[in-house]
Amino acid sequence: MKSAVTPLLNRLLARGKFRHLQVVLKLAELGSVQRTADALGMTQSSITQTLAYVENLMEAKLFHRHARGVRPTPACMDLLPVARQMMLGLIEGAEIVAARSSQGRTSIRIAASAAAANGLLVRRLPDFHAGYPAIEVLLREAERDDLLMLIARGEVDLVACRHPGVVPTGWTFQPLLDDPLVVVCRPDHPLARSRRVAWSQLGRHAWLLTPAGSVVRERFDNLATQFQDAPVYYPLITRSLSVLSTVLQQEQLLSLLPLSIVCGLLQSGDLVALPTREGGTIDPLGLLYPLGHLPEASEALRTFLVRSNEPASLPTPRTPNT
Repeated sequence: MKSAVTPLLNRLLARGKFRHLQVVLKLAELGSVQRTADALGMTQSSITQTLAYVENLMEAKLFHRHARGVRPTPACMDLLPVARQMMLGLIEGAEIVAARSSQGRTSIRIAASAAAANGLLVRRLPDFHAGYPAIEVLLREAERDDLLMLIARGEVDLVACRHPGVVPTGWTFQPLLDDPLVVVCRPDHPLARSRRVAWSQLGRHAWLLTPAGSVVRERFDNLATQFQDAPVYYPLITRSLSVLSTVLQQEQLLSLLPLSIVCGLLQSGDLVALPTREGGTIDPLGLLYPLGHLPEASEALRTFLVRSNEPASLPTPRTPNT
């Protein structure tokens, strides 16, 4: 069976095109030859011919035809995740090449953790663009090892994150923002109007937790030993900021989170921070950048972030009593 892989790979390398990939993905998404043709700016006959060519190239049937359109075969369903990753790689590659063509003059490739993107960048980038309208910032989110991998592959110029523990060779880390931990909840939570809440009392209420292994979860687990009652835990654990914020606004839950993550929700009043001081702080947010001379655009953003975050602190969260 494995002997058939090499001839297929050789055919794909010699005769395959990126357009073939796009057609297969769009057909699977839309389930219609005509809708796919409209979406890609092709004719219906071109889509049909392209599909026939790809199926002949791969020696596999990829779609079942029926009265209402097409449906992916099991072989196609197996292929789709790989095809999507290839298309994402093409898009990312185009962005990288475009950025590299003007690197140091008008473009900056920056990667950021969710905490750094929300606590450090989202409040500052509009002001930066107002002062440097000709500089394009290509921002992507990643976490931990993925950030270091982007540095190793030379795909980023700057990285906004917490101290990574081990700084890559040739790079340095500059702390910019202190980041305290806060207990947050909906404004109508039973504890929201309290003037002071002892950590030992919080075990009586339901909690939304962050994933095991995170600094925040470790801090929570240590503090939870003070609970007088065994708490109820909401049956969802996620790092997704959008999911966290939505669930916290919909449910009567408490959550221990970095201020950087929830700063905007606290400022808008969608969430409140309880008046408890036991959370402490975690490593500050900052900027990883290469030692030596930085390209002009990257140096402009680095200098701007340093200057705009002095003194280094996030806005004080609003509570119902402040």
